[in-house]
Amino acid sequence: MRFLRRSLMGLFLLALTLALLALAGQTLRSSIEARLARETKQRPARERVFAVNVVPVEPGEVIPVLEAFGEVLARRALELRAQVGGPVVVLGENFEDGGRVDAGQLLLRVDPTDLEDTLALARTDLAESEAESRDAVAALEIARDDLASTRKQAELRAAALARQQDLAARGVGTEAAVETAALNAASAEQAVLSRRSALANAEARVAQAENALARRRIALDEAARRLAETELTAAFSGTLSNVTAALGRIVTPNEKLATLVDPTALEVSFRLSTAQYARLVDEAGRLVKADVTVRLDVSGVDIVVPGRIERESAEVGAGQTGRLLFARLDAAQSLRPGDFVAVEIREPVLTGVARLPASAVGPGGSVLALGDDDRLEDLAVEVLRRQGDSVLVRTGALAGREVVAERTPMLGAGIRVRPYREGGADPAPAGGAQGGAGAGGETITLDDERRARLIAFVKDNPSMPAEARDRLLNQLKAPEVSARVVERLEGRMGG
Repeated sequence: MRFLRRSLMGLFLLALTLALLALAGQTLRSSIEARLARETKQRPARERVFAVNVVPVEPGEVIPVLEAFGEVLARRALELRAQVGGPVVVLGENFEDGGRVDAGQLLLRVDPTDLEDTLALARTDLAESEAESRDAVAALEIARDDLASTRKQAELRAAALARQQDLAARGVGTEAAVETAALNAASAEQAVLSRRSALANAEARVAQAENALARRRIALDEAARRLAETELTAAFSGTLSNVTAALGRIVTPNEKLATLVDPTALEVSFRLSTAQYARLVDEAGRLVKADVTVRLDVSGVDIVVPGRIERESAEVGAGQTGRLLFARLDAAQSLRPGDFVAVEIREPVLTGVARLPASAVGPGGSVLALGDDDRLEDLAVEVLRRQGDSVLVRTGALAGREVVAERTPMLGAGIRVRPYREGGADPAPAGGAQGGAGAGGETITLDDERRARLIAFVKDNPSMPAEARDRLLNQLKAPEVSARVVERLEGRMGG
């Protein structure tokens, strides 16, 4: 009993203690909530300052550049075709794909045996016609002399008739003598008519001989021309392509044997939109002969060739838009017809404009300008051109001010910023501040290991032209190297 009583007392005290602790906790909680409810003071909010890169708006003269893609074409190309048929008996030197030939050089000869025989027969026929012509001329001279002699006899017979008639009138002559003289005179007149007919025949024979001689001469010239057509010569100096002829092969007339291309006379064709084409038209509606630059990327090195716009296509073409233009290239030794190249066209000069990064202009055509107390202002600008990663804007009231180089969704009008200008320290990413990369220059400084790796890659590249390799090595050995060249080389290296 005593043990039971003490156990119950202990349980009671434990329960009482827990109840008191719960009551104390509830009281403390209620007092804290009441105190918090009575506090009305709030902590002041801290303004967030963003670090941004700014660029100055400097008005000046800018030459806009249109970018397009085109194909290199040959301005002077000639299809070499066989004019006569037969087996090929002679092939000229370098008559092969890629062979270089000079103007007037013999390229190919077809078997001329049959045409040589034809030429010999034509010469024989011409000699025969010349002999016939000489005989006809001689016969004509004889016919003329015969006619003259016959006329003299006729005159004598007429004089004898007149004498007999006179004698008969005086009673000395007889009628028989007069009749005989009259018959002789009539016979003489008949002989004159016969000789005149022979003379006409002789003259006709001469005319026929002359016509036959002319035809023989024409046949001889044609045979000589056909014989000359068995030889195929180069009309100008150039390079051969698409060569199909071979020694001993039988060719047919008008068969295409090769194409002769002049590698020094090239042009590039490229297509522009109608809006871009309108920028290259003067006030009179004529196309401006603008300068162009053609670029061909070869193993990270650009082959650059200057040129000038020459003409435009007369029609748009089925299923096409815009305008097709042609530019003549100068000294395009490194390009070949069929190359796909990038074309840069220089437009007329624009004044009172500034070049800004494309990221500085918002979708609505506005920029964030740096105002008083380093706060941003949203100002509208007139975008004239978009040139890759930059835009050309009309300066206007922005002249001399600074704008944010890279807009972000967190920037807007009225926000205070910490500006960083070109050549200054990079912004520190503290306190949630956010900034963009500076505009930066176009050259970078390489360490020794990186420079050696790039030089080794260029030297070990067998497909790179020697001229381009030397030019690239000189650039890599300079203290500062173009960032664009380094990026292309490392892209090809996989680094």
